Amino acid sequence: MTRILLAIGAAPIALFPLHAWADEAPDRTVSDPTILVVGQRDRDISLDARGLSVSLGDEQFEGVNARNVEDLMKYAPDFFVRTRFAGDSNGVPGFRGTHSTQSARTLVMVDGFPVSNFLGNSFAYAPKWGVVGPGEVAQFDIVYGPYSARYAGNSMGGVVNVTTRSPERTEAFATVQGMVQPYDQYDTQDSYWGYSAEAGFGLRQKEGPWSLRLSGRHFRNTGHPQMVFGLSPVTGGAAGLAVTGGVVDPKQAIANAPGTAGNPIFAAQSPAEITQDQAKLRLGYDGASGVSGELLVAYWHNLDSQTAPDCYLRDGAGNRVCDGRVSLGGRTYTASGANWSRTVRDELLAGLKLAAPLSDVATVQANVSTYQILRADGFTSTGYAHGRDRGPGTLARQGPTSWWTGELALTAALGGITLAGGGSANLYRTDLTNSALPSWRSDEGLTFSSRTFGKTRNLAAWAELRVPLDPVTLTLGARYEDWRAFDGGLARVGNAGTPVENRYASRQADGFQPKASLEWAVDPDTRVQLSLAKATRFPTVGELFQGSLDGNGSFNPNSFDPDLRPERSTDANLLVAHDFGPVKLTASAFWQRVRDTIFSFTGFNQNGVSTSSFKNIDVTRQYGFELIAEARDVLVPGLDLDANAAWIDSVTVRNDAAPAAEGVQFPRIPRWRLNANLRYRVAEPVLLSVGVRYASRPNTDLFGLQRGDTYGYTSELFALDARVSWEVTEQLRLSAGVDNITNDRAWVYHPYPQRSVLVEAGWRL
Repeated sequence: MTRILLAIGAAPIALFPLHAWADEAPDRTVSDPTILVVGQRDRDISLDARGLSVSLGDEQFEGVNARNVEDLMKYAPDFFVRTRFAGDSNGVPGFRGTHSTQSARTLVMVDGFPVSNFLGNSFAYAPKWGVVGPGEVAQFDIVYGPYSARYAGNSMGGVVNVTTRSPERTEAFATVQGMVQPYDQYDTQDSYWGYSAEAGFGLRQKEGPWSLRLSGRHFRNTGHPQMVFGLSPVTGGAAGLAVTGGVVDPKQAIANAPGTAGNPIFAAQSPAEITQDQAKLRLGYDGASGVSGELLVAYWHNLDSQTAPDCYLRDGAGNRVCDGRVSLGGRTYTASGANWSRTVRDELLAGLKLAAPLSDVATVQANVSTYQILRADGFTSTGYAHGRDRGPGTLARQGPTSWWTGELALTAALGGITLAGGGSANLYRTDLTNSALPSWRSDEGLTFSSRTFGKTRNLAAWAELRVPLDPVTLTLGARYEDWRAFDGGLARVGNAGTPVENRYASRQADGFQPKASLEWAVDPDTRVQLSLAKATRFPTVGELFQGSLDGNGSFNPNSFDPDLRPERSTDANLLVAHDFGPVKLTASAFWQRVRDTIFSFTGFNQNGVSTSSFKNIDVTRQYGFELIAEARDVLVPGLDLDANAAWIDSVTVRNDAAPAAEGVQFPRIPRWRLNANLRYRVAEPVLLSVGVRYASRPNTDLFGLQRGDTYGYTSELFALDARVSWEVTEQLRLSAGVDNITNDRAWVYHPYPQRSVLVEAGWRL
């Protein structure tokens, strides 16, 4: 309760109307006045907005410490991205009551090209944020819920589009950042440093249709340890090496997790040394005839090196002990899990978009894109000593793995009526091979262990009708999707030492998804919108086919389910928005019921590492309320505030496989979420900002039995941020900021960042 009051105190305007306003409201140039847009008011939103919609631009970005591109959205209403450290490639976005690892419920695009990783549905399948640097973003647009027929059923949570900057003239920019996080948890005390350098230039013909933008970014950071490892008790046999050290966490209460029942934590996972390189080309065409086009090519390289586990045990000579049988406090244990690892990825996004007028009232647009995972190799040692000595290990290698998408849309304006329709297709393919290595740092001499593979494809057709009936506007739409999973299978080593392959029969399912929205312009300052929808989210390749081996080297039938049913939701959203001069208040009420929710049932192995398999839950339901305030030049000139509060009730209604979960708040969904960003322009070149992020403590598990504030739990979050930015000249900007000023320790199973400092210098021509 104390932190709720602190969060509300840091953003009072989110909850109460303001009494000091300027004489006139700011100008608005949004092309469609019936769309309810929360956020920047001087640009069109790039998405088809139904339900709560947010558009963020430079005005909001100026108040954010952005190490990653997804940080730019950190104060958006009832929204978050699970970012555990700067450079984290597992940043899953969450809307309202969407679980923080339900990655397949969010459609993320860059300039309209999908970068959502629908090869799976977990933290390991986050959107490919790395193809965009924070310095090249023109705006972030967010739509909550599946209320537009234009978007696939994966929009069940929402849709995000990142628009990169299109050059308006000859221009150039460069940004450098330095970052540091002092860290203290268990027996790990260290400071983790990082930096980035981003630059680019743009060209536009003075009297021609062509534009060109080239940009690149180099990023290097060390992220704090994400896991800790506990000693496993041993009964019988000889005593182990006598050691001292270890940490018992009194807050731990998860069965079989580190620290449980007095079992000491003996090591922290190695800090993640992250190196990322990005290069991007954007070629644009804007013809006088109305024909336009865009080519986007982006390359992303990511290296995650973890070769320094922090071991807490010491032998009699003071040497570190990181694995093996040990004796501590009169008991015998096994220490294992502190492996070394190295993951290398090379990925490529390529997309082409064309639009042309067919007549004075009709336009056509087409786009095609592909995302290719050129390389994804995960090298891991089998134990600490083998990691140190270049001993045996394993290799998890993706390939060929990719996705292709294509869309065609036609829009016609007939009087005041707008007709739109089109079709889309996508193909997702994954192939993962696990091998044993004689030396974990090299793929030489690898021996096949197992393989999982499969494909899904989706064909869709949609139509939408928008009819103005002054003062009401009615939008009706429908989407039909035909889904197929095929070429799925598992392979392992057979009795004769040769690979044995099991293939699954192909599967087909479809979904009809009607949509409706009614917008009412009550008066020039008040608008009401009611949106209704159904959505179908089909299983991903990873959910269907990515199984695991059991202790005997055979595939574990409980680790995957090739017969998963699609998720099917029914959604409703009511919005009321009113402008009070420079203050805009928006109230939102939402409801969603999902049949056959696909959920990862999680357990723990002997090292406290989570294991999971995907199953269907019969029915889940969520509803909630949001209050959003935007204030400009209030109380004093130059004082702006964006603030929001949300209350969410998300429960398991029916689960025949596990009835004990019924009526329990769904995991990782907080009851309360508050975000706010206060910006004050002290003088024309100097901007001060303060941000606050709060989420109440949710359940960690499906049964509501695990609620805590330490490793292994999802905890309460309270983060107070600050930033100062100084426009030294028209070309040079300097800034410095601190996130999590109070050094609040929060957890999303893994630890969130502690107090972190960012300094930045930017130049533009």
